[in-house]
Amino acid sequence: MKKVLFLTGTRADFGKIKSLISILEKQKEFEVFVFVTGMHLQEEYGYTLIEIERCNFKNIHTFVNHTHETTMDLTLAKTIEGFSAYCNTVKPDMIVVHGDRVETLAGAIVGSLNNILVTHIEGGEVSGTVDELIRHSVSKLSHIHFVSNEEAAKRLIQMGEVKESVFTIGSPDIDIMFSDQLPDLKTVKEYYKIPFESFSIVMFHPVTTEIQNMRQYADNFVNALLKDNHNHNYIVIYPNNDLGSRFVLDSYEKLKLNERFRIFPSLRFEYFLTLLKNSQFIIGNSSAGIREAPYYGIPIINIGTRQQNRAVHADIINVDYSEKEITESLSMIESHKVQKSDDDFGQGNSAELFLNCLQKSDIWQLNHQKQFRDSNA
Repeated sequence: MKKVLFLTGTRADFGKIKSLISILEKQKEFEVFVFVTGMHLQEEYGYTLIEIERCNFKNIHTFVNHTHETTMDLTLAKTIEGFSAYCNTVKPDMIVVHGDRVETLAGAIVGSLNNILVTHIEGGEVSGTVDELIRHSVSKLSHIHFVSNEEAAKRLIQMGEVKESVFTIGSPDIDIMFSDQLPDLKTVKEYYKIPFESFSIVMFHPVTTEIQNMRQYADNFVNALLKDNHNHNYIVIYPNNDLGSRFVLDSYEKLKLNERFRIFPSLRFEYFLTLLKNSQFIIGNSSAGIREAPYYGIPIINIGTRQQNRAVHADIINVDYSEKEITESLSMIESHKVQKSDDDFGQGNSAELFLNCLQKSDIWQLNHQKQFRDSNA
């Protein structure tokens, strides 16, 4: 029996790996462990550990890594300490991490320095900001790569990764998007007490490399939403707990007494997808506007640089951080028609492809000693 340890630090990465955890739990040849840390354990961000516990996974371990939001390096150090101790107890055969969070980097460091196979989900992508730096660092610390598309696979090989260690499976959250697990809209509205007949989604995250301007950016964004005179109602979801999140949360205070806005620290992933699927549009700088929204054919207003260079084949309205441009985009969004995305990020069978790879002996025999393969070799 192979022990597989998943690490999750945010509601977003859990949405990506949930289907992978679930499919492995059903197999007798795997024993699955889930290390839960980061935003999941913070009351301010919705204490999303509850959503993980609802899945009834057999082995869930929690670790509080909270430090002040301005000290990502100390959060990294604390996560390494806690995750290393848990690995020493569980002794996993494989560690699975996702994306570009500081917790992800901690997991990859612990695995690579303890001779444990590290598997990275959705490496090889570009986005800009410190996230991209972390994502590529994790890729170099990982032995196995499950990527969303061929562009990401080519990029990893360009970075010197061994071709035999890169597997294209699509983005795992697409599995859930088109599954029968999504609740109907009426159920979601009743659960979250959403009174709007029609609504749009707001998700705006801080950009850590632009921290000196984030307060102004957040104020510009909120002012534009408040001045929107096109009768749009908004479901606002808290940002990630990155450097600068306090500026965004402070700006959201202006929305709390306005009847056109409902604000939530977090939403259940399946419930969020139902809302997104039925929304008029999504506005902000979340990857949900790049990944999920195009699959549903939802119009997108993308603000600023956070998703710069993402692999996108969707018709997106891109604007800068100015109140003027955001306001103008809101005036034209009603007439903005979007073609549904095809299969830029898979066809909804990522979990099955993931399982098939792990059931083959080849992947477990990959060399723990990382090799750099020249791209012209």
